[in-house]
Amino acid sequence: MKKIALAAALSVAGTGAFAGGMVAEPPMMEPAVVVEESSAASGGFVIPLLLLAVVAAVAATD
Repeated sequence: MKKIALAAALSVAGTGAFAGGMVAEPPMMEPAVVVEESSAASGGFVIPLLLLAVVAAVAATD
């Protein structure tokens, strides 16, 4: 009978310790990673430079 009373007392004392649930900081979400597409800065003038070089080469051969 003493074992049952001791088990009941321990179970009552144990449930009080866990009554609040998990006491931790709230879950943190990681910040979203934003990948920005970068365009090549040389893409805007490479083709006109090549066209100019071709025209200059044609003009030099005449």
